[in-house]
Amino acid sequence: MTLFKIIRTASLAALVAAALFSPQRASAQEADIVDIAVDAGSFTTLVAALQAAELVDVLKGDGPFTVFAPTDDAFAKLPEGTVDDLLLPESKDLLTSILTYHVVPGRLLSGDVVAADALPTVNGLDLSIEVTDDGVHVNDATVTTVDIEGTNGVIHIIDTVIIPTAATAVESASWGSAKNAQ
Repeated sequence: MTLFKIIRTASLAALVAAALFSPQRASAQEADIVDIAVDAGSFTTLVAALQAAELVDVLKGDGPFTVFAPTDDAFAKLPEGTVDDLLLPESKDLLTSILTYHVVPGRLLSGDVVAADALPTVNGLDLSIEVTDDGVHVNDATVTTVDIEGTNGVIHIIDTVIIPTAATAVESASWGSAKNAQ
């Protein structure tokens, strides 16, 4: 077995253990992924962004969806004023591009995530997946909590907002700040 496979197997075991012992897991299964985010209380910026981008109804739909959900602390890492700029009506296309870069079609549990090198997003770009001694990384974000299952998908919590390349994002004044924060 190669070192990479050993690391991947060890990381998968850690993720599965975390998922099995997560207190959020049982109650979350009765709600959709948007309701889970609202009820958690640590995703107020994400929920506000979903509302501004008019994506709430989409993510309350049948799915299934896998959402790599940045916390309020993750959004706070962005340069000052970036979130406010993104929530403006004239930034809706850019905000939609960023948010859909956090969503993968299908219900992918932690084992599915760590088995992949990349995952295609609703945005159209792939997220890179890397398993290291430090954990599982989705682009530059670290997965902090896994397998929060809802009726229409699964949430994996990440510690950083992941920003798509400019090729699929709409350029705006706030784009430069958000892009340079990564």
